[in-house]
Amino acid sequence: MIQEQLNETSQYLIKKGFDAPEIGIVLGTGLGKLADELKDPIVAHYNHIPHFPLATVEFHSGKLIFGQIEGVKTVVMQGRFHLYEGYDFKHITYPIRVMHSLGIKKLLISNAAGSINLDLKKGMLMLIDDHINLQGGSPLAFKEVSLFGERFVDMSQPYNQELSTALLNAAKKEGITLKKGVYASVIGPQLETRAEYRYLKLIGADAVGMSTVPEVIVANHLNLPVAAISVITDEGDPDNLQPVSVSEIIKIAEEAEPKMMRLFKEVIKGIGSRSL
Repeated sequence: MIQEQLNETSQYLIKKGFDAPEIGIVLGTGLGKLADELKDPIVAHYNHIPHFPLATVEFHSGKLIFGQIEGVKTVVMQGRFHLYEGYDFKHITYPIRVMHSLGIKKLLISNAAGSINLDLKKGMLMLIDDHINLQGGSPLAFKEVSLFGERFVDMSQPYNQELSTALLNAAKKEGITLKKGVYASVIGPQLETRAEYRYLKLIGADAVGMSTVPEVIVANHLNLPVAAISVITDEGDPDNLQPVSVSEIIKIAEEAEPKMMRLFKEVIKGIGSRSL
């Protein structure tokens, strides 16, 4: 059934002009402006795409956009899906399977996250080197999963080394601080308590958010190289925890977004020149 749905979704997008993209990008909270960089954009609104979920969060716009960045055909997911919206793992990760079926060869993901490691300050970027899945499930736990790849996916290196190194090199070139760290993914939508921040630090997390991990698991299932960056939007110091509003998180993400855009564009340029 999911295979038939994917075929219908892909055919709809191909007819709209989504022509063999090489790169897929997922944009996180407050990080939607990279879509404006696409040349000759073709826009498909989620509510028009067959079998696509709808973005229910007001600050996620809900568009799949095809175009070129640095001369490379790219499809950008402007607005993602979350467990806290009431979706299940299959819905959350359906767009990753769609982009893969359209032909993408590499996937770049961004998110907004709170820091556990207090060396990570608001507005800084963190390259996700590993993750901890605290969402209580897996996007691979369904009957038809073996039709798409190995059920028991190895996750010893979930984030592609080549893409991650390219992002680190781009950061060095652009003079942008990019620290490596471990991302913990929780359900949300509530933010963490002081005790939860202490727990996350104890288990080895450097940052926490409510997305990304299901998408990365599916990318690994599809043998799709993936790299991800967190924009640090708030600091989870349990001994000095301040109230945080979503509007403040979005504001900080938007201020930091140009740095992330420069890194993604530099890596895509490398892909375009076939050095990646």
